[in-house]
Amino acid sequence: QLQLVESGGGLVQPGGSLRLSCAASGFTLDYYAIGWFRQAPGKEREGVSCIIISSGRTNYANSVKGRFTISRDNAKNTVYLQMNSLTPEDTAVYYCAAELPVLSGSGYVCPAAYDYWGQGTQVTVAS
Repeated sequence: QLQLVESGGGLVQPGGSLRLSCAASGFTLDYYAIGWFRQAPGKEREGVSCIIISSGRTNYANSVKGRFTISRDNAKNTVYLQMNSLTPEDTAVYYCAAELPVLSGSGYVCPAAYDYWGQGTQVTVAS
């Protein structure tokens, strides 16, 4: 059974850092794209970052570029989201999701939709 479990959320002060983990079980991440999403109260879910596991290709939302870094540890079947310089606007429930990447003219890219989702982890940035 394919399962994703997020961890690492919590309460952090503005300017602080957190590292989220997305651990996969029941399948290997090697052939997948992993996306991180977030949803703040009263707002729509937004994509934060994505990584193609096989190539390491990444992308980021403009709102987190230069502050967040997505990475993977193939041996641990885990993807991480390092979040630095956090602001209250980053407060949300963060989810990871898995899907097969899409072949485009520039190679494999992150898909627009994901079938497999974790349960989410709360990140709160407040003083």
